[in-house]
Amino acid sequence: MPAKKRDPGPSVKDPELYETLREEGNSKQKSARIANAAAKSSRSAVGRKGGKSPGYEEWTKADLVKRARELQIPGRSTMTKDELIEAMRDD
Repeated sequence: MPAKKRDPGPSVKDPELYETLREEGNSKQKSARIANAAAKSSRSAVGRKGGKSPGYEEWTKADLVKRARELQIPGRSTMTKDELIEAMRDD
């Protein structure tokens, strides 16, 4: 039996995308936020947002240790740069 269509209300600008996102398991708020952002510009433009931070390989060891501290990674002070990167990616 197909899922019952939900009426997202008048605040959602792209109900089709909203419904697709909800079926994927996204929350109501996240689905509405993405659907409205897509309606404001375009769906492909929404997908290109973010990703401006450089990869961990480009960070200094001091920056990696600082971020590892924020993530509460144990043993960070004795790790090499490569070990820090691996630990943060596993976290």
